[in-house]
Amino acid sequence: MLSSKDLSFWTACATGLQPVSQAYIDGRLQDAADGRQFASICPHTGRTVAMVARCAQADVDLAVSAARRSFEAGDWSRCHPRERKPVLQKLAQLLRDNADELALLDCLDMGKPISDALNIDVPATAALFDWYAEACDKLYDEVAPSGPDALALVTREPVGVVAAVIPWNFPLDMAAWKVAPALAAGNSVLLKPAEQSPLSAIRLAQLASEAGLPDGVLNVLPGYGEEAGQALGLHPDIDCLSFTGSTEIGKRFLAYSAASNMKMVWLECGGKSPNLVFADCADLDAAARKAAFGICFNQGQVCSASSRLLVESSIHDRFVEKVLTEMAHYQPGNPLDPATRLGTLVDAGHTGRVHGFIEDGVRQGARLLAGGERLRIGDSDCYLQPALFTGVTPQMRIAREEIFGPVLSVLRFDSEAEAIAMANDSIYGLAAAVWTDQLQRAHRVARALRAGTVSVNTVDALDPGVPFGGCKQSGFGRDLSLHALDKFSQLKTTWISL
Repeated sequence: MLSSKDLSFWTACATGLQPVSQAYIDGRLQDAADGRQFASICPHTGRTVAMVARCAQADVDLAVSAARRSFEAGDWSRCHPRERKPVLQKLAQLLRDNADELALLDCLDMGKPISDALNIDVPATAALFDWYAEACDKLYDEVAPSGPDALALVTREPVGVVAAVIPWNFPLDMAAWKVAPALAAGNSVLLKPAEQSPLSAIRLAQLASEAGLPDGVLNVLPGYGEEAGQALGLHPDIDCLSFTGSTEIGKRFLAYSAASNMKMVWLECGGKSPNLVFADCADLDAAARKAAFGICFNQGQVCSASSRLLVESSIHDRFVEKVLTEMAHYQPGNPLDPATRLGTLVDAGHTGRVHGFIEDGVRQGARLLAGGERLRIGDSDCYLQPALFTGVTPQMRIAREEIFGPVLSVLRFDSEAEAIAMANDSIYGLAAAVWTDQLQRAHRVARALRAGTVSVNTVDALDPGVPFGGCKQSGFGRDLSLHALDKFSQLKTTWISL
């Protein structure tokens, strides 16, 4: 249990850790073809965790060849689905067996609290591989209606070679969101982790081989987005690319597809999620707890973070006080301390960017009611006190742009129609939340909100069996659930004349 593992335990583990930091291609670790490396920097110490292989075009070409060869060989792509199941189940168990190491890698790479990495991220990753393992042999093909002189079969086949480009905020978990369904569908995969957090992805590939995954079926290419990421986007022998990250980079992958082979591109991009609290919500204390959680969890570095809090005017002041009380429980601290609820932001550059939004909010006339200070703790200045703004208007930058940090903008509304219009006034449409005790209003508002997921009387509801994704410039396609398999498979129609 985590309770027996205190700060001194995790500090000792971090000191003794020797991360694997090479690329993983065709079942083995190897340096970048040109020998280059980059430093993985721990944001809460400023020290180098590892020197990591800096993959580029030559490495991508090698990995694509390995993935294509493994796919055409058919050991994974054409095996019976029930043969994939035990491999993915064994991988899930290996993830659990190595939970301490995996949690520590993500904590050191991007400043996530060790308690979150160990109790949330690693179990969720293992559960997702288990979920898709169970789905492997439970998907049925179709027989289409036809006349007596023909038989029309509709079969689902793997796409082929899949590239997955993932962000740094949930390194291991996001890898699973892409890799688990892609493997379950029979594809060969190229995983490109964010340069800020590459280490757990490399370890994942090692564990997958240990679980019995054939060589070349899962390859990991650490490196910079403008090098390895761009090379994947433009590669003519990649059939599908799935990306989670910013809207700006998502648009680049669409352009790369158009400039190369028209590979399928699936995007889960930015968000500016509204959290609507109506006066008829009976449990304002619960709503306040979730409002604080929705902006402070993972240091606010969540694409679906509830960063816009829309509150009915008649309860505004009272509710804001409750939220302030709840946000006070999220104090920045050493991510290796199990008691810490708010770790560092991912690096100094991003911390400065988020703090710049706070300064801009003040300049534009919003009232900084609490927080917003950039803090130095030990050797790091990547800590930020969660900020709460009131007096925010819909046209302010802090109300429109994705900040990706613990910055909460509170806006007032006087009617249901105004709340809906304000919530939908965004280029994003990833998630939303509604707090009300009126069943009719819950249905009415949820239907009116332009968002991929609407949570009622909670925030950011999530489950492996339920699809996750957005609309507008939050992207398209769905992660999680059986619907994720649609991205990594294609339908074939076979007509048989009788």
